[in-house]
Amino acid sequence: MTDRDAVPFDLASMRKQYRAEGLSETELAATPVEQFARWFKQAATDGGLFEPNAMVVSTADAEGRPSARTVLLKHFDEQGFVFYTNYDSRKARDLGENPYVSLLFPWHPMARQVIVTGIARRTGRDETAAYFRTRPHGSQLGAWASAQSSVIATRADIDGAYAELAARYPEGEQVPVPPNWGGFRVAPRSVEFWQGRENRLHDRLRYTERSDGSWRVERLSP
Repeated sequence: MTDRDAVPFDLASMRKQYRAEGLSETELAATPVEQFARWFKQAATDGGLFEPNAMVVSTADAEGRPSARTVLLKHFDEQGFVFYTNYDSRKARDLGENPYVSLLFPWHPMARQVIVTGIARRTGRDETAAYFRTRPHGSQLGAWASAQSSVIATRADIDGAYAELAARYPEGEQVPVPPNWGGFRVAPRSVEFWQGRENRLHDRLRYTERSDGSWRVERLSP
């Protein structure tokens, strides 16, 4: 096999020219959550994105070893950005040792990114239960069937566990909230809004929290 066969695309030449219109300080909302709400509405309605609430959650353990995965954002407000997971998963174990986290919303069709850095804390059980009740029945069973991030022998193991749960809790019957499952709320400390521009001279505007809880806006070089 030749090098040409091994890499069928010329990666160095793969590039898109981004748009001329940018993002200015005068256009920004007073808080990063307000600005996120503006961009998220555009992403969800006009952005052509399959899952605009998909975000890359990056964590690191106590020794600084990083890991990243895609998770769905389920709620956001001025207190932070909320997602749900198994508390025995790698991400949850990392956050138990090191609560600092980064969230990346890669809205590529719009040539936009939002990068949130902050501190993650578990949501309360009442909030977790309220969200769990909104999940489809199959997703509720899936939260019980999967010991997330653990090693399993075969796909049949998890399919069998799901089938047993489906027999125990048929459609229409209330599924209890797993004790090791719940939410994390990421309280933002900085939020960067990235808008792709022509010639790779992108606009990068970052909100950084001050000690009094207000926000400072900084422009970063692309």
